[in-house]
Amino acid sequence: MLVLLPPSEGKAPSGRGTALKLESLSLPGLTEARRAVLDELAELCAGDEEKAREVLGLSEGLRGEIAKNTRLRSAGARPAGEIYTGVLYDALDLASLDTAAKRRAGRSLLVFSGLWGAVRVTDRIPSYRCSMGVRLPGLGALGAHWRTPMAAALPEAAGDGLVLDLRSSAYAGAWKPKGEVAGRTATVRVLHAPTRKVVSHFNKATKGRIVRSLLSAGAAPAGPAELVETLRDLGYEVEVQAPARAGSAWALDVLVNEVH
Repeated sequence: MLVLLPPSEGKAPSGRGTALKLESLSLPGLTEARRAVLDELAELCAGDEEKAREVLGLSEGLRGEIAKNTRLRSAGARPAGEIYTGVLYDALDLASLDTAAKRRAGRSLLVFSGLWGAVRVTDRIPSYRCSMGVRLPGLGALGAHWRTPMAAALPEAAGDGLVLDLRSSAYAGAWKPKGEVAGRTATVRVLHAPTRKVVSHFNKATKGRIVRSLLSAGAAPAGPAELVETLRDLGYEVEVQAPARAGSAWALDVLVNEVH
């Protein structure tokens, strides 16, 4: 099972350990594309601060994030699972998983990123600020920058098992499963059961809890149909729409009664 996650907008501080080793990150087919973004982002942030703030879409209160991006090669690196914070990652709470569940997380979780393309939660990275919606002056829109290298690297990472896609739309655009891979991919929406409306904050929390439940249970559904049964066994209320044609992803709705 491969679980595709969005990053968090906010991130924990960089560590004090060894600096980034770009070639040591998972999915080595993305290394050159990563280097290109890293180099241009650092150059942008070392220059005109106001221009960098505008390109990165930062408010005045987040101006300090620009300086962080100038130190990406020298700052201490931490496992990505510790760098990413926020609602989804608070609910997932990787640190409190037992040893076996942590190993499963290292094998199955892949976090998409405007800077790194995608990393495993065990990959060591510095704290940074660069969303997938950024358009860098030289490279252009990052979503488009990542599509070609992702198309080559991600099918191999997906292997022959289930792909559980929990990404937000901005990150989903960087790689769209196709053909046979799409047929064993499931996307998830979180709906307020009484109104059938999509929820926002609770959407992230529920997705984090779903991933935690699967990891803690040691669940290994072989495909989307098995995932539906597994989630129901774990106590989730799930409605499913099987694809109308071959080569399309399954769409799962997880229903919640409380929105908080």
